[in-house]
Amino acid sequence: MQWILELAVGAFLAGITLGGPVSPSTTNRRYLEGQDGVKYNVFEHRATNSKLSFVKNSGICETTPGVNQYSGFFEARENPRQAPLVAYFEGGPGDAAEYGLFTQNGPCHFVNNESSPSLNPYSFNNYANMLYVDQPIGAGFSYGNATVNSTTAAAPIVWNLLQAFYDSFPEYENRDFGIFTESYGGHYGPEFASYILEQNAAISRGDLHAKEIRLVALGVSNGWFDATIQEKANIEYVYNNSYRRLINETFYKELLTRYDIKCKPALDRCAEVGTTEACYAAWQSYMNEIDYPIIGVLNEEYPGFYLGDIRDPSLRAPTTHVAYLQRLDVQEALGAKVNFTEQSGAAGFILSGDDARSFVSQLSSVVQAGVRVLIWTGDADYVSNWLGTLGVADSIEWPGREKFANQDVRPYTLNGVQKGTFKSLDNLTFMRIFEAGHNVPFYRKFSFIRLGLD
Repeated sequence: MQWILELAVGAFLAGITLGGPVSPSTTNRRYLEGQDGVKYNVFEHRATNSKLSFVKNSGICETTPGVNQYSGFFEARENPRQAPLVAYFEGGPGDAAEYGLFTQNGPCHFVNNESSPSLNPYSFNNYANMLYVDQPIGAGFSYGNATVNSTTAAAPIVWNLLQAFYDSFPEYENRDFGIFTESYGGHYGPEFASYILEQNAAISRGDLHAKEIRLVALGVSNGWFDATIQEKANIEYVYNNSYRRLINETFYKELLTRYDIKCKPALDRCAEVGTTEACYAAWQSYMNEIDYPIIGVLNEEYPGFYLGDIRDPSLRAPTTHVAYLQRLDVQEALGAKVNFTEQSGAAGFILSGDDARSFVSQLSSVVQAGVRVLIWTGDADYVSNWLGTLGVADSIEWPGREKFANQDVRPYTLNGVQKGTFKSLDNLTFMRIFEAGHNVPFYRKFSFIRLGLD
């Protein structure tokens, strides 16, 4: 089976062909390859039987003097030789990583409806070497003929990609490594991190010969972790939030009854048996009984309503990058082999029941392992609102669970101004960010990367 997963950072095609044809050699190989006028650096990785190809310093996005970029990868602007390595995964499911890159935390962004990007002074690569990954296949610049329709199926592919990356760039092997993600990343982040820890354990036992990944941090913004907790929180949020009450008391009570009678039993069944049929049925239950009815009421009361920011539908990240990345000249500079696709594969994840499955267990194992975990949420977001993510944080199984859950939140201030609230115990931190919607860094230009990786 052959397919290609691009390491995408602004198109920054770095293709890794897992199981694809490589030279008949027992060692890794490096060489330059010209194709359609594009010069690729190619690395054949024997351990995963894969090929990694990338363009160096395309001139797209990161133009800071002296800062190198490779397809899908940006060096840190500050002290790249010692800075940690961070992999970023967009949510969705099926959203391209370029969305987060261009609208939130990447080296460049679009300002005032400009058609070309300019440098982002708040980029995460100020302090970390950033690797943006397009997945599943079909999202962004990724392409291939395999099907990935669940979070657990994606995890080993991501791990293989990281193995090839480390062998291609061995100077990053012993760096602190972190995962940052958002939205559906409440599935991706815990599962990918948990899988890495499992592989590390196998390496330590001598059961697996591979590169240990020094995972130290996991950050999830407005994450979708657990439908059982978060669907009930959705009902609470639209009735009682700090901005405006969106439904009346009668509808609120009706939704709670629907949750108790129809949704909760279906979600319990999904958790108990874990089959595609049971979990897809659970997804249908909460969408039909809770989310679709809420959306219908809100669209009727507030035309153009945006679930990602209940204050104003115009307060959302632009998608200017989509047209930019579909330009032929941009794709030629990046060495892209397919056209850019903003989202792909969402239907497969839904139909497999993946959306309804809880990843709190995996999240718990990550916290138990001592990895620093940051769960932060913009409080104007309905989609994965702060009431739900707080409920998830309080439910994590670890020695500090009771103390953390009973801890009051405290003001979070920046330059003397309160920007939110937070609570923190040992390696777990929860933050509520005021006046921010679903894509927090778009609203608040904080370099939270340091919270997890200092």
